[in-house]
Amino acid sequence: MTAREVLARAGLVAGTGERLEGGDISTVERFGPWVVKTRAGAPDGLFASEARGLQTLAAAGCRVPGVRHVDAEGLVLEWLEPGPPDWPGLADQLARLHTGRVEGYGLEHPVFIGPIGLPARTGPMAEVWWEARLAPVMAQCSGLGGLRGRLERLVHAARPPLEGPVWVHGDLWSGNVHMSRAGAALIDPSCWRGERSVDLAMMTLFGGFPPAFWSAYRAVAPVPPDVEAWLPFWRVYFLLVHVALFGSGYLPGVEREVDAITRLCGRPA
Repeated sequence: MTAREVLARAGLVAGTGERLEGGDISTVERFGPWVVKTRAGAPDGLFASEARGLQTLAAAGCRVPGVRHVDAEGLVLEWLEPGPPDWPGLADQLARLHTGRVEGYGLEHPVFIGPIGLPARTGPMAEVWWEARLAPVMAQCSGLGGLRGRLERLVHAARPPLEGPVWVHGDLWSGNVHMSRAGAALIDPSCWRGERSVDLAMMTLFGGFPPAFWSAYRAVAPVPPDVEAWLPFWRVYFLLVHVALFGSGYLPGVEREVDAITRLCGRPA
């Protein structure tokens, strides 16, 4: 289904369309005040999961584009006019998100990271992390070789510090931050209840966020040294997602993080 057809189902009139940058997973087009996301052969629940994540983040006090319409074929969002960088504003939103305690880990609904479906699962963080995050992503990866068994053994042996469940964006790299005229906004969530370390881990990959962000964030939500030290335990998940989606070029990163987890567990590298 085309973006124009999704707009029509939403009861909206389509003017001139403009393809937007990004869109590695979905096709993203702007039609005046609306942004339409579509994907050929979209997995069941993909767009509903994204809409639910945006609404969850909004309820937690984060700025997100409003959801106008969602169905199996696409998603219609409010267009947020681009604006200047607002890293302190982003830091304030995320610090509040990451200090707002919630009940229990996981999610009662399936969630997606990119097009990869992750099952509904609640329970202890260790079980959610392995059964509903790492294992499903690893099943999509080829070329792991001995890393597969090594990582599984490490995950079950590891005892990372836990601060308690909060809502996490779940895919929080700089490309999923949109600087709008109203301030920093979050897009493309993979939202669930987890450790804030999940977001911190992704925020330190692929160039990370600038010092202006981190100084403002740490002033409100300091990161204990042991939490910082254990970020490789959580970062490996995002690198495995990239192996699954984009290929073996990310395997050296996986191996680097596995070596770091090995050292954290007190085992020979």
